[in-house]
Amino acid sequence: MRESAAERHDRLLELVRRRGSARVSDLAGQLGVSPVTVRRDVEALAVRGLLDRVHGKVSWPHQEGAPGAPAPGGPGGPGGPGGRELVLGMIAPTATYYFAEVIRGAHEAAAAAGARLILRISDYRPQEDAARAAGLLAAGAEGLLVAPGWKEPHDPAEHGRWITELPVPTVLLERRGVPGGPLDDLDRVCSDHGHGVLLAVRHLTALGHRAPLLVARADSPTALAVRAGYRQALAALGLTAPHPVIDSVPAEADPAGFEASVRALLTAVRAGEATAAVVHNDVDAIRIAQRAGELGVRVPQDLALVAYDDEVAALADTPLTAVAPPKHEVGRYAAQLLIERLRTAATEAGEQPRRHVDLLPRLRVRSSCGAPSEGAPTVRLVV
Repeated sequence: MRESAAERHDRLLELVRRRGSARVSDLAGQLGVSPVTVRRDVEALAVRGLLDRVHGKVSWPHQEGAPGAPAPGGPGGPGGPGGRELVLGMIAPTATYYFAEVIRGAHEAAAAAGARLILRISDYRPQEDAARAAGLLAAGAEGLLVAPGWKEPHDPAEHGRWITELPVPTVLLERRGVPGGPLDDLDRVCSDHGHGVLLAVRHLTALGHRAPLLVARADSPTALAVRAGYRQALAALGLTAPHPVIDSVPAEADPAGFEASVRALLTAVRAGEATAAVVHNDVDAIRIAQRAGELGVRVPQDLALVAYDDEVAALADTPLTAVAPPKHEVGRYAAQLLIERLRTAATEAGEQPRRHVDLLPRLRVRSSCGAPSEGAPTVRLVV
């Protein structure tokens, strides 16, 4: 995919931020573009006050009020010190599906506090997250909400260290680093997906089903957390998996792979190995239910389904019971925590303890395996 000018600007800003200053010719080589293009980019960024230019070199601005510099004034009311508007930056892997609600929660919390939220999207390209952060800092962000675009299990180790080097307060959201690693020292707000899977498994077994199957993707931190939560839930309830986890893939990207997943599930059901399944995510669950019906397996008569995410589960032909992570609340809590950090720093009140906040999903029961019943989300603080 061709790089946009905005993406190239982010990469340029990240290079300058890390070095402090750089020559135009060096930047052209590292960005893989002509010196003419870099000079044009530098001109545009300098006009906006995002870079300083001096005799063929560019440098990170160090004027009062620049990103990462001490903010003037003392504590104020709404917004930042002295009553000025705080600016929060947010990096998200996407602005649709799951993260749309996370972003909405963060935006509402920022607005309620008199702060401004600016957003950059990584499109699940973790190698570009640092450049996105540099763009946000250059645009005036005084603190960052970061949901890296990790997809693979090794991504936190390979594409996470830059987060610890940020010069402003930072809160991770819906992401956890390697246990015991440097990211563990950061504030974070996450859904407890392990608890969410436990709710689903416990609900299905309470209805008389044996241990359910798990059909899940492996292409996001949420998917990996659901897989880990499944193992933990079975152990906690003294259950044995009736069948290995069935790998799922997006039907639009790999129709043959998705068909193989559906048939593996239906083979297990017809063999009497299980009468229920937990499926990550909603879209896959709806498509599985549709395809199962075409192949003669009915939901919920022959197969009870619980979807994970609850984005569109209620819109299925047979509305699907679903685990609903508290996405809106994750965004809201994270923004509130970041604002608190910024205001505390402005008062010079001393370093405050870091926080790991786990928000518990809830189970929304629908026709695919039970009668409607809902409960409120709860919060657990891990200190």
